[in-house]
Order: sequence, then structure tokens, then C-alpha cells
Amino acid sequence: MLSANIVLKTFHEGGWIMWPVAATFFLALCVLLERSIWWISLKRSLRPDAQEKAREALGTGDFGTAWKLGQDLADPFLHNLNEGISHAHTSMLAAMHLHATKWIERSEARMWVLGTIITLAPLLGLLGTVVGLMGSFATLDQGLDSSQKVTDGIAEALIATACGLAIAIGCLLPYNFFRKRVSVFRSSLESWINHAELLVQSAKAQGHDLEVFATERHAKR
Repeated sequence: MLSANIVLKTFHEGGWIMWPVAATFFLALCVLLERSIWWISLKRSLRPDAQEKAREALGTGDFGTAWKLGQDLADPFLHNLNEGISHAHTSMLAAMHLHATKWIERSEARMWVLGTIITLAPLLGLLGTVVGLMGSFATLDQGLDSSQKVTDGIAEALIATACGLAIAIGCLLPYNFFRKRVSVFRSSLESWINHAELLVQSAKAQGHDLEVFATERHAKR
């Protein structure tokens, strides 16, 4: 209760600018929570052992096994391979790249919100500073009790600035962390696609044609 009272008192002393500052805080909190859940879910869906089996099957021309692994598991890399196998009779690489683009877009979802808040929150704090100081100077000619009003205005300015900076700093670290995760995820998908293409070419050199498998699979539908 004491902590809650202190927070409410500080919020009130910060002036009206604390309302948009609070809105940016809750918006940032929601985005951070959603992004954390998304990345945790992605990590849990990855099956490195199944990915290795799929690569081995692809390299030996056992396309049926590679396809089945993608059907049975939720791993996005295996789904990406299945997308390529499904369109091998047209363009395997194009299909895999298009599928990977959708996953990259999902990984970058709502990151622009965090980027905006990192810039907006300090500006709101600065606006609170200006408003508070303007109120302080406006009271200088209002009599002997103006010193208290000046102090209140300066306090309002400092509170708004501190809160805006705290929100920006609190968002900056996870923002950069998520951006790094996106970069690693993109590189992993690119490496996966290129490796799959090399394995398919290797299987083709051994007399196993993926295009024939894709055509037969479509014919059985």
C-alpha cells in the first residue's frame, strides 16, 4: 500500500504529461510481453535433431522422409523445406524464400512500436520539463508564496523527464536483443535454404530427382 501511494503521489506531482507517459509505458509492456512469448514459442518449436534427419534424407534422395518430418512437427525450418518440396516442380528456392519472408515478418512484428516509444518517451519527458519550468517562471511574480510553486514546477519537470528516460532505457535493451534475434533467425533461414538447395543438387547427381517426387505427390492429391 505504501509503494502504491508513493507511485500515485509521484504520478500526480508529474502533471498532466504523466498520462501519455503512462500510456507509452503500458504499450511498451504489452509489446515486450507479446514478443517474449513469441520468441519462447519459436524456440520450443525448434527440433535440431529432426532438422538434421531432414538434411540427411534430402541429401540421400529420401524425399518422403524429409517431407514427413515437416508434416509431423511444428518446426518452421521443416515447414520451410516442405514448402520448397511442394513447389519443386516450379521453383523450390523461390517458394522457400517466400515462406521465409513470412516468418521474418512475424519475427519483426510490432518492433516499430518499441522503436517509436524509445524516441517518443524522452520527448514526452522533455515536454513535461518545459511545461513544468514554464509554470514555475509564471509564478515568480505572484507574491511571497511563489517559491513553493516554483519548487513544485521544477519537481514536475524532473519527474516527467525521469519517467520518460526510464521508459526509453527500459525498452532499448530488449529492443536491441530482439533485433539481434531477428538477425540470427534471418541468417539461419538463409543458411537452411542454401544448404537445402545444395543437398537437392547432390541427390540429383545421384539420380534422385525432387521434381519427380513433387509431381507424384501432387498427382496423389
